[in-house]
Amino acid sequence: MNFFFKLLGAGVSLGAGFLGTKLVNKGWEKATGHKPPTGHDDVETSLRSALTFALVSAFVSTLIQVLTSRGTQRAIARFAKSQDIV
Repeated sequence: MNFFFKLLGAGVSLGAGFLGTKLVNKGWEKATGHKPPTGHDDVETSLRSALTFALVSAFVSTLIQVLTSRGTQRAIARFAKSQDIV
């Protein structure tokens, strides 16, 4: 059962990461009016813009990773408690 929770946690983390990436990209477009810098032929993108996007993206990614990890650990602990009661 522990393997199932680890697999479920990885799936939730991947899904949350995908959603977080989409949110950051949409937020960047809305805030700046430009597409997010991706590194693919973005010659006109300034270094400041690229670094700002990288920092925002890294912050959101780390936040999502911490929150999903804590949530998964809480779910495993809750499930373990309920198994002990039954």
